Parts: sequence; C-alpha cells; structure tokens
Amino acid sequence: MIILDRPYVSKFLKCSASRQNLPVLDTAQARALAGDADLRFTPAASFFPEAKSTRIYANSENSLELIMRELKGSPLASMIEICKDKLLFRETISDMYPEYGFAEVDAEDLDAFDPSVLPLPFIVKPARGFFSLGVHRVESDDDWPEISEAIRNETDRLNDQYPSEVVSAGTYIAEEAIGGREYAVDVYWDENGRPVVLNILHHPFGSEDDVSDRLYYTSDEVMRSMLKPVTEFAAELGKVCGFRDFPAHVEIRVLKSGRIIPIEANPLRFAGWCVADITRHAWGFDPYEYYFTNRQPDWNDLLEKRAGTTTAMTIGDIPADVDRKKLDGFDHDAFESLFDTVLELREIDWEKYPVFAFVFSRTDNANLPRLMKLLEEDFRHYLR
Repeated sequence: MIILDRPYVSKFLKCSASRQNLPVLDTAQARALAGDADLRFTPAASFFPEAKSTRIYANSENSLELIMRELKGSPLASMIEICKDKLLFRETISDMYPEYGFAEVDAEDLDAFDPSVLPLPFIVKPARGFFSLGVHRVESDDDWPEISEAIRNETDRLNDQYPSEVVSAGTYIAEEAIGGREYAVDVYWDENGRPVVLNILHHPFGSEDDVSDRLYYTSDEVMRSMLKPVTEFAAELGKVCGFRDFPAHVEIRVLKSGRIIPIEANPLRFAGWCVADITRHAWGFDPYEYYFTNRQPDWNDLLEKRAGTTTAMTIGDIPADVDRKKLDGFDHDAFESLFDTVLELREIDWEKYPVFAFVFSRTDNANLPRLMKLLEEDFRHYLR
C-alpha cells in the first residue's frame, strides 16, 4: 500500500506502483501527481484498515500527519514517532550511545539556552526536520547569538512551507557534531526485524561547516566497504526501536574507529524526493518492489556486474541570494556538461523550492575527483 504526496513523485515510482497493482490512497494530491498513470486508487475508508496488517510506503513525509491520525495507537504509528521526534529517537537509542550529548531547545527560549552544556562543535536543528532545513553548526559559544537570531528569522518560513509533521521549527534539538564520513542508507526491516539494505550512499561535504545535500553517490567500493557494518548496525537499531515491516532512510556517520552513529532515521520511506530511484540507476533493481515483496539484493552478483562504476545524485541548488521569482530557466547543456554520463535530469519548480534540478549520473570510480569538484561549483552560472 502506498501514499503519494508532494513535493515530488517520480515516473519510476508511479510505474512501480502500477506494475505491482498497489493500493494507492485516493487523495486530491495523489490524483494530481499521478497524471496518466494507471493506479489503483483506494478510498481512505478501506485503505487504512488494511494498512494495519500489511506493508505501507509513503514517498513524502507530508503524509505522516494523516497516517499518525488514522493509525493512532498502532505499532506503525509508534515506529514513525520514534523516527520523527529527534529527541525521542535520541532517548530511545541512548543505551547504544551513552556518551553522546544532546539537549532540547525551545524556539521561544533561545536566549535562555546555555551553549556551554554541549561540547563544541554542535549541531542545532528542528526536532522534526527534513532536507537539511534549519540546520546550523555552532563552532563557538560566541556563535550562539547570531545563530539564535537566524533561527528566529527562519521559524515562520519553515512552518509555512512544510506541515508540522515534516518540519516543526517550534522545538529544536542541539546535539554533538559527529565527525567521520556521512552515509545515507535505504533499508527495510522484515516481519522478524531483520534488516535488508537496499542501498548505501556516501554523502560528502565541501567543508566542515557544509550541511548541504548537494551530492550523494554509491559504487561497488562504497558497498563492499560498508554493507557488512551497516547491516550489523541496522540490526541493532531495529531491535532497540522495535522496527518490523518498516522502511526507512537512515543517515549515519562513521568514525575513524569504524563506529557507526546515526544522525536520524526518516520513517516509512527511502531517500526523499524519489532520490531512492538512484538504486535502479546504480544496481538495476526496483527498491520499492523489493520492499513490498520481501526480497533482498544479491549483492555479490550486483557488485561484480557494476564493478568500477560510481552512480551519483546531484542537487542543482539555488544560492540563497538569488531571487527565484526572476528565474526563467537554466542552461541544460552547460549544466549537463558537468557530468560524465547523465542518466536522468529532473527539473524542479524553483518558485516553490530552492532547487532547479536533480541529476542522476554515472562515471568511472577513477573519475571520482571530478565528481567531488561539484561541491565547490557555483550553480548560479547555469541559471537564466
């Protein structure tokens, strides 16, 4: 069963839902996004009772408020709440990471918060958040007045742009900055709580204070080095949180010691904005179908077939000082020239979101340095 909602539903996801004949919750948003896709629309009166006893997927966290209301008190609602409330998530896994410091920060009492209660640097972000929205890095106690002012200025904008179940800028969590490499994991836990990893994406940054989502990539090298430790970590996480028949997009950091610390777990979906489709581009299988049919990838075979290949997703983000209302488009050819092989380019409504495109691309592992240069690229050069 699947719920389709804004901000974006890919053609691939719609085709997958149609091919599998999945019940799709009948909403005005789903019908508008469906276009001419042949989907099995199902009214809420029958959709949600059935959803209590079968697997469900929601491509957008905009749907979580509805799900939580309709399935209140269910095991699924409890699993969602553990993920969405970042404070509850930290409390739930605190026995796994007793050394990790975090604190609640009320947006109305920013001036009263004492930044010295946490070791530096630390991150502050909405307790319910998405897409790196409202994320700030505090390097010094002296940074706090400026950052608290920035939080005040963005609170109304974030709450207006996204439902409270997706981003709530009323309460923030301040937590230790985690060093090491960052990865994003698409995983589901089966009926026995066993994790099935569907993809692992490396998320590099341009600098220590970079919190953007510009670049993610996967490769045979990434999977060979991370599959075993990530699967073991996911098994422990699922046990502590009680995950069953549950998909998630989990962001993690890997320390030099190899210890994995989760940043957050995004419930009931894989990578947002249908970026989960990168699994099809990289490995040739449908992650949505694997979840609904309880299948797991044959990684030994896949890694042999895709040896030496890197598949990436790049967000064409718009600099904050650009007036998006004045944009007419972007130079497709020049933008695509940044990549070795463009597999798919998705244009995004830049009047609504500070993004003009998502690009899926492929290159040889040896050309990874060229891909990393995208972290320093000023994309305003490609805007009209």
